[in-house]
Amino acid sequence: MFNGILIEKDELNGYQARLKQIDDELLGQGDVLVQVYYSGLNYKDALAITGQSPVVRQFPMIPGIDFSGVVLKSSHPDWQAGDEVILNGWGVGEKFPGGLAELAQVSGDWLIRKPQAFSFQQTMAIGTAGYTAMLCIMALENHGITPHSGEILVTGANGGVGNVAIAILKKLGYQVVASTGRMQDDEHLYQLGASVVIDRAKLSGQGKPLQKERWAGVIDTVGSHTLANACAGTLYRGAVAACGLAGGMDFPATVAPFILRGITLYGIDSVMAPKSLREQAWQRLAQDLDSDKLAALTKEITLQQCFDVAHKILDGQVRGRTVVKIS
Repeated sequence: MFNGILIEKDELNGYQARLKQIDDELLGQGDVLVQVYYSGLNYKDALAITGQSPVVRQFPMIPGIDFSGVVLKSSHPDWQAGDEVILNGWGVGEKFPGGLAELAQVSGDWLIRKPQAFSFQQTMAIGTAGYTAMLCIMALENHGITPHSGEILVTGANGGVGNVAIAILKKLGYQVVASTGRMQDDEHLYQLGASVVIDRAKLSGQGKPLQKERWAGVIDTVGSHTLANACAGTLYRGAVAACGLAGGMDFPATVAPFILRGITLYGIDSVMAPKSLREQAWQRLAQDLDSDKLAALTKEITLQQCFDVAHKILDGQVRGRTVVKIS
């Protein structure tokens, strides 16, 4: 038996997420058993815990889309007891038991080695959000966008992806425009490295198919009208990296920015990204993320606190990254 959050669903009790003792039989069928030290509480985890969206694909389920810890037992050739590892995505916490518990049993193919530059806590302070932010930045860089190309727009700036993206972009020398619905937190965004902070209302309504060219690149976590307006205001041959849908799954846009300005829209998937790309992203995070800024955007909680904080995340009351201390 081990402690963790378990989501259950049946006709008698409905949908329930509880902190409880979990039987070892509910561990996954993977070839590596990990003692989890830290996990993150991400937007997707909040949806799973509250049941506000059908994130969980089978029941019962341990939520938690990422974790860091130490290998206890392995039959996988790449891993042995004592190895320090990280996992992001691959369907854990949705289709396979996840990281919000003391133990996780997963495929060794899903794990990467924890960078020595980070503590276990720091890896989850970065978490799936920070790793996704790095994938977005790498996509813009690979497109040829440099600090001399112009401003970079970051939407959903007070979320985990947004916070980490701003901190990294600042260190790399970019001028960042941060879009947020919480203008009262603008000082926090300036401290992370934003040059300008704008109200999300400027982007969240229906806009013109083509707008004044402003952004050399965009990192969008919102989707819907925000993504459409971001594309409409992107410079000729600029690029947009889309990684989120907090504002909706729809994309009410036209082809005008793509065929008249030649912009590129990159879809950023962190869940199934190949191992080589993951390792590159984590190497870049170790190189380009300021640890002091990481600490400033991180809050640590316990497993018991996850239930209350999950609701706050969905209500837009939590900024930055929330890490969960497990073991």
